[in-house]
Amino acid sequence: MTRSSAKTVGVMGGLGPAATCDFFARLLRESKAARDQDHLRLLIDCNPRIADRNEAIAGRGPSPGPALVEMARGLERAGADFLVLVCNAAHHWERDIRASVSIPFVSMVACTVQECLALRPRTKCVGVLAADACLGADLYGRALALHAIPSISLDPARQARFMELLYRIKSDDRGPDLRAEMREQAQSLRDRGADAIISGCTEIPLVLGPDDWPTPCVSSTDVLVARTISFARSEF
Repeated sequence: MTRSSAKTVGVMGGLGPAATCDFFARLLRESKAARDQDHLRLLIDCNPRIADRNEAIAGRGPSPGPALVEMARGLERAGADFLVLVCNAAHHWERDIRASVSIPFVSMVACTVQECLALRPRTKCVGVLAADACLGADLYGRALALHAIPSISLDPARQARFMELLYRIKSDDRGPDLRAEMREQAQSLRDRGADAIISGCTEIPLVLGPDDWPTPCVSSTDVLVARTISFARSEF
């Protein structure tokens, strides 16, 4: 398939908006386009009004499932050939999304786990740095367990602090103190035995770069960018 005939990408975004913008910017950069026409066509629904995933999975708020389903259907109606969802935790409703449309859905979680499996030497324990909702749904833990790979997450006190940092990032705090503390959170997973870490929240790349990790890191955002480009330019 030529670049000019690549498939149209339906991007389910806004969870949160800055992470969606970051995904878009990385996709543009990694597309290696020599001219405008070589870029992928994207249909982006950036809807920050979708219910909080952390509150929903904790049983304290409404489900974002119906809104995600409507977003997926809207992108299909608009002409998307396949869908991607720029939020790890929202993949808890992946089954509902898939059942609501007739076009493929590229799973950020599945692709990230595949990338972990490709690490050499094979990882013995994966640290998952992610929001409460992603951990509460055990998205990565269950997926890794299927391949007999154990996973760990932050201890409760650190996880609570991580969530505070996460919401500060969402409010546009990207300062050096926050960055340093986020690096410390990742280091704590390494200290407890993780020989690889999944960056399982799309806000994390807004403050941590490739050189900030204490051990090999698989960034769910970067994985989704790569798979989106590959999928759009392949036959399926």
